[in-house]
Amino acid sequence: MPSEIILASTSPRRRQLMAEAGLMFSVQTVPVDEHHDEVMPLHELTRQNAALKARSVAHLHPHAIVIGADTLVSIENRALGKPADLNEALAMLRSLSGRAHEVGTAVCLVHEASRRAVQFEVITKVIFRTLSDAEISHYLALIDPLDKAGGYAAQDHGEMIIDHIEGSLSNVVGLPMERLTQEIALFEHALAARLQ
Repeated sequence: MPSEIILASTSPRRRQLMAEAGLMFSVQTVPVDEHHDEVMPLHELTRQNAALKARSVAHLHPHAIVIGADTLVSIENRALGKPADLNEALAMLRSLSGRAHEVGTAVCLVHEASRRAVQFEVITKVIFRTLSDAEISHYLALIDPLDKAGGYAAQDHGEMIIDHIEGSLSNVVGLPMERLTQEIALFEHALAARLQ
C-alpha cells in the first residue's frame, strides 16, 4: 500500500506540479527560520532549507513521506532570492538579461518512523534573451514577481524572457518532477521491504 505523502510547501506551483504528475498528497507546513547565509555554498543552503522544511512536518506525521524543497536562482555563484519590491525585480531581470544562470532545487524526503531520509539536488541552466527595460517592465506587469526566486516564472509568459533551458523545466518551476517521481518510488519500495 502506498505511503501517505505530505508536501511541506505553500508553493502553488509545487502543488500543481505534483498534482499534474498524478501523485496523491496533502499539504502541511510549519513555520521555520530558513537559512540565509551568504557565504555558504548555494547547494548547501538549499539542502539545509529543504531538510528543515521536511523534518519540521515529519515530526508531526512520522508514518508519512514528507517532501521539503528549496529553490534558488544563482548567477556567478550569487544567489537571487525573492525580490523585495518591483525595483529589485527589475534589477534582477536586468542582471539576468542576455546571460545564462542556474536554478537549483534541493529536495528532502523524510519518513520519521523508519528514520529514513533521502536528499538530492537538480540544477537547470536557463539562458535569457537580451531584454530592454521596456520588455522587462512589460513582463513584470504580467506576473507577480515578488514570490518568485529571481523575480520571474518560467511557466508565466517565460517565452518573453527565456531563450532556452538546458535540463528540467519543472525544476525551474519549483520541483524536479522527473527525479522526484523516481525517488518517491524508490523510497516507497525501501519502506515496503523493511515491513516484510
